[in-house]
Amino acid sequence: MIHARFDGGDAPTLVLSGTGPRPRAVELAGSRARTSARLTGRGKTWRAVLPLTVSRWGGPVLPIPSGEYRVEITPAADAQDPQEAAPIEDLPLTQLGGLRAHLTGGLMTAGPPIDPAYDSGEGQDALERRYATRPGGLENAVFFESFYGRNVSCNPLAIDRELARRAPRVTRYWSVVDLSVPVPDGAVPVVEGSPEWWRARGHSRLLVINDWLRRRFVRERGQIVLQTWHGTPLKRLALHRPGFDPRRMAAVLKESRRWNVLLAQNPYAAKVLGKAYAFLTRPMWVEGYPRNDVLVHGDDDGTREALGIGAGERVLLYAPTWRDDRREIVDFVDPAALAAATGAVVLVRGHSRTLQPGRDAEGPRVVDVTGFPDTSRLLLAADALITDYSSVMFDFSVTGKPMYFLVPDLERYRGELRGFYFDLADRAPGPLVRSQEELVAALSRDDADVYADRYAVWRQTFNARDDGHAAERVVDRILDQGFVDAG
Repeated sequence: MIHARFDGGDAPTLVLSGTGPRPRAVELAGSRARTSARLTGRGKTWRAVLPLTVSRWGGPVLPIPSGEYRVEITPAADAQDPQEAAPIEDLPLTQLGGLRAHLTGGLMTAGPPIDPAYDSGEGQDALERRYATRPGGLENAVFFESFYGRNVSCNPLAIDRELARRAPRVTRYWSVVDLSVPVPDGAVPVVEGSPEWWRARGHSRLLVINDWLRRRFVRERGQIVLQTWHGTPLKRLALHRPGFDPRRMAAVLKESRRWNVLLAQNPYAAKVLGKAYAFLTRPMWVEGYPRNDVLVHGDDDGTREALGIGAGERVLLYAPTWRDDRREIVDFVDPAALAAATGAVVLVRGHSRTLQPGRDAEGPRVVDVTGFPDTSRLLLAADALITDYSSVMFDFSVTGKPMYFLVPDLERYRGELRGFYFDLADRAPGPLVRSQEELVAALSRDDADVYADRYAVWRQTFNARDDGHAAERVVDRILDQGFVDAG
């Protein structure tokens, strides 16, 4: 039997100890993170200390993401019977400060550090009732949430940075799924579903979000919700999605009534979003996207170095959208084969909806960046974008760099899954290809002149307000209209 225990504190660990030769390696292997043990002991006994924290992409050391982690033990070279690994002692659910975990059959499950009293249907119901009946009063604070707290990114992040610069006395809360999600300097992380999360959401004067609010929402008098959304739409959404579904329509209308202001990247997006969410009589800010400011006046900002990429390397970013009929990223690209065929480094960026269920892509000259905190930095680092129907196309075009559209399921996606607002084939500022072989051929050509006119029209249509000052204009409006007090 391999004995096990959890150690808490600022740097929580899983400690294993056994008899016999010391293993060559002990690791905790998850779908999006992996940690290696510090091993000690010689001869008769050994000890492995596995950190339950990790630093990714050169960021801060934080608790490991929620999920399942397999304990992997590589036996010593002189182990008598390496095929028969000793069983690992089970551990009950334990609170460790920045996370909680339990160990069963060599599989450790990590989760957010929510008090078990609240981590149940009854517990959440109690918090929701407290939230709905809370005494009045708003705090001079902003509650930010990006992609349901899975990361800190997109327009809310850009607005946070500008607001912190100009109104440093405003408290900034960030909704996060767990404490593995890094928040900006000076911001306060609040874990979704915790009492602190409900309190911050209920008492902040301004909520800045980029997707649905979900959960119960009871607006305090004077509270404002700024919906920044997360992309100019090509694919149909909300009330425009294929098929008549009364429950979906009711949910869309209920959600959009929660918003006071809707931010759009361009006039086209304002028109589409206004109709798709029946948001036709309330304020629409057409200011460009704050998240794209960095694409205008930014530099690589050390992203390539953080990803282990040399300055002279060619970098291809593969960033497809999600599919309504599958949980993980589409498998239309073999990233290792693409890297070998092009000589480039291939970055694989799954959609936020594929972050938790998926696994990191692996291979020579392949870097899975689905868990990378900020897409805009990846767009800066890439030399070319490979996508399909993702709204990232409307952001990457700010850079003027080449785009390639890998669309083997075009007819099904357009005709069955979602549908389009315009014909991509007629307007795309880059080639549409149906296979990896066609993609490799297109990447070997220089088609810039072929698509130059289309690209110019595209940028004029969709990027006219992406001038590097969108965050300034949005924060101007926030402060001018008194949504928060700059102090």
